[in-house]
Amino acid sequence: MGDIAIQVEHLSKQYTLGTSRYQHDTLRDQLTDGLKALFRRNGRPPSNKNTIWALKDVSFEVREGEVVGIIGRNGAGKSTLLKILSRITEPTSGYAKIHGRVGSLLEVGTGFHPELTGRENIYLNGAILGMRRVEIERKFDEIVAFAEVEKFIDMPVKHYSSGMYLRLAFAVAAHLESEILIIDEVLAVGDQAFQKKCLGKMDEVSHTGRTVLFVSHNMTAIEFLCDRCFLFDQGRLEVSGETGIITARYLASDVDRSSGQADLVYHNGRTKGSMSVMAKVILATELSEPTSSLPMGSQLSIQVSFSSKSKPIYPILGVVLKNRFGTAILGVNNRFIPGYRFAEPISDGIITCHFSSLPLMPGKYLIDLYLGDEHVDLDVVHEAVSFDVTPADVFKSGKLPPAAAGPIFWPATWSLENGKEVC
Repeated sequence: MGDIAIQVEHLSKQYTLGTSRYQHDTLRDQLTDGLKALFRRNGRPPSNKNTIWALKDVSFEVREGEVVGIIGRNGAGKSTLLKILSRITEPTSGYAKIHGRVGSLLEVGTGFHPELTGRENIYLNGAILGMRRVEIERKFDEIVAFAEVEKFIDMPVKHYSSGMYLRLAFAVAAHLESEILIIDEVLAVGDQAFQKKCLGKMDEVSHTGRTVLFVSHNMTAIEFLCDRCFLFDQGRLEVSGETGIITARYLASDVDRSSGQADLVYHNGRTKGSMSVMAKVILATELSEPTSSLPMGSQLSIQVSFSSKSKPIYPILGVVLKNRFGTAILGVNNRFIPGYRFAEPISDGIITCHFSSLPLMPGKYLIDLYLGDEHVDLDVVHEAVSFDVTPADVFKSGKLPPAAAGPIFWPATWSLENGKEVC
């Protein structure tokens, strides 16, 4: 590895709850804080029960050419750290030294001006990075081709779909010649083909000697791309080290969601913009008892209690089962299944998804929940609850299926015809 690319020392960031400052720092906020600082002792922020430390005393170093994964639950401080490193917001205390130009993709369209065209935004982003026009022009065709927006490149980006926006934003961040690339959960948006394309590009970037910081809840992507990993918890850097060891520790620490039931009212897996409609989830066996562990082939009921305060709804429950790395392997949703539109809209109730025989191999699994009405998801909670599947003789053969056979088992059948061959 080369010299130090990023040096962070005792970095902390405090927000005040209930104000716009929890979301963004404006010039007015900075001036106000500056005046308040004149009356503080030792430059320390005042004690206030309505404040929260998004980051607290974080220190680390990243060397040139390293690809580092950053993981942790929602609210752990990951995005705040990246905003400080990208110079979007200032720390409350401590400092971060960056050696090299930084290209970042923190949200869809970060750094884009909606009134400018795609072409103009590419040049704007390059200028922000300190690149010369000739450098941007050299990469321009590659960026447009990767983003697949050739027909719309001279259209104002405010008219782009979210997918087009994301493709162009990622293409700019990945192709312009910054020494440090900062990516926050880019794989959470976009279709499967685009996600695969992003992973391939990030893997390519990681072999060019550029430094990469990558935030994701997808442990498969983290383990594929990153040699080293940081685990954050409640604003602190809990531990860092070899990626496989750190991701295993993160997944094994999921003790709060291993009882077969979880309170969803204040769940930290709720996505931004969701209404708090779901209240509780219970995983139940065929005996209607809560469980966090069941044998292969067992019945499983996922019971979700909900309360829609605004209006009655025809409830729709989507369930996505993920493996321990966070990769979706199975999804069901009664919005798309004939016969499961319930007769009357209701405001409060319990909606249950039944699996008569769960087709999962042994392992640890996570559940994402989507509660909505006929048209839109109102409440989305990622990794709402987890459970374990244990080995069982599901085929009544006296043998257990091999562990390396993948996450799904299925009762296929075989036939044999003597002396025949496929034409």
